[in-house]
Amino acid sequence: MKHLHLYILSALLMTSFQLSAQVKLGEGLEVDKTVHNFGDIKLDSGPVSCTFTLTNTSDKPIVIYQVVSSCGCTDVEWTKEPILPGKKGKISATYSNDEGPYPFDKTLTVYASSIKKPILLKLRGVSVEKPKPLEESYPEHIGQIAFRTLELNCGNLEQGEVKSDAVMVANLSNSPLNVSFEDISPDLDISVNPNPIPARGTAEMSFSVTANRSRWGKNKYWATPVTNGKSHQEKRICIHAFTRESFKNISENDKSSGPRPKFDESTFQAGKVRKGDVIKATFSFKNEGKKAFGVYKVDIDAPKWAHSRISPTEPGAKNSFTVEIDTSDLPEGEMLTIVTLTTNSPLRPIVNLFIAGWIE
Repeated sequence: MKHLHLYILSALLMTSFQLSAQVKLGEGLEVDKTVHNFGDIKLDSGPVSCTFTLTNTSDKPIVIYQVVSSCGCTDVEWTKEPILPGKKGKISATYSNDEGPYPFDKTLTVYASSIKKPILLKLRGVSVEKPKPLEESYPEHIGQIAFRTLELNCGNLEQGEVKSDAVMVANLSNSPLNVSFEDISPDLDISVNPNPIPARGTAEMSFSVTANRSRWGKNKYWATPVTNGKSHQEKRICIHAFTRESFKNISENDKSSGPRPKFDESTFQAGKVRKGDVIKATFSFKNEGKKAFGVYKVDIDAPKWAHSRISPTEPGAKNSFTVEIDTSDLPEGEMLTIVTLTTNSPLRPIVNLFIAGWIE
C-alpha cells in the first residue's frame, strides 16, 4: 500500500519529459522534439498542453503556413509571423483529455516554407481513471526498470533522415535508478530523461535511428539496459524501422524517367500444400522505365524463406526471381505471405508482392 501511495503521488506531481536533442526536419529547420509523451494522466485532471520549439538555422525567414490536428480533441496554435534566421518559433497543442480511459496518439501535420514534405509531430499518453501500480502499467521488467513493451517501432525513414520517437519507462525500486545502455546497434541512439529515474517514478526513454545505406527495408536495432551499473543481458530492447531510398532532391522529370517495374502478376497462387512443403513462387516483371531497375533488399514475412538473386534490369528488359517458403513453421489454414522489395524506382520505391495458398 505504501508503494501504491508513492506511485500516486509521483503520478500527480510528475511533469512530462521530452526529447532533448534537436531534430533536423529539412534544410535550415530544427525542432526540439517530434514526440511529446504525457505518460499516464488522470482523466479528471482536465486538458494537458505541450509546446514544440522550432529553430531557423538557415539564412532566410521561415513561415509556418498551417498546423492541422488529426482530431478535434486537440487545439493548436503556432507562431504566425516569419521566423527569422537564428530565431525560434513555437507550436503549442492542448489535448482535451476527455475521450475516456484509453491510450491516445494524436498527430499534428505542419506545413512550413522551408520543407517539401509536411512535418509530423506526435502527442501521446494514456488517460486513466485512477493510477495503477507501476508493475501493472509496465509489465515488462528488466531488473528494476520496467516497460510497457520491449518491441518498439520507429516507423519508416528515408536515406539521409534521422527518425526519433519516445516511450515512458518506470523505476520499480524505492531509490533513484541510474540507467544507461550497452551493446547498442550501430545507427541507434537511446537515452532516458530524467536520469536517474526517481524512486517509484517514470521517465521518458527517447530513441532515434539514423538511416544508413548499408541497411535497407526492415531492420531491427538492439540495446541492453544497464541499471545502477548492472548489465541485464537476459532481455534486450528491440526497435523496428523500415528504410527506403530518398527521392527528395530529384525533379519530377527525373522521377518519371527513372526505373519502373511492371510485374506480370502481383500474387502467386500456391493452391493447397501440405505442412512442411516448400513453396516455390516465381515473379516476372519488365522494366518499363528509362533507367536500370535495382532491388536493394527483399523482406519476406515468413519464418523460413530464401530468394534468388535479382540482377539489375536494364530499360525494356524482362527479369524474374524465385521465392522459396518453408511451410514447416506456418499455421495450418489460409496463408498469405508478403514479399516486400525495397527498390531504386522513384515511382515504386516499395513493391509488395503476395504468395497465397492453403496449408493442410
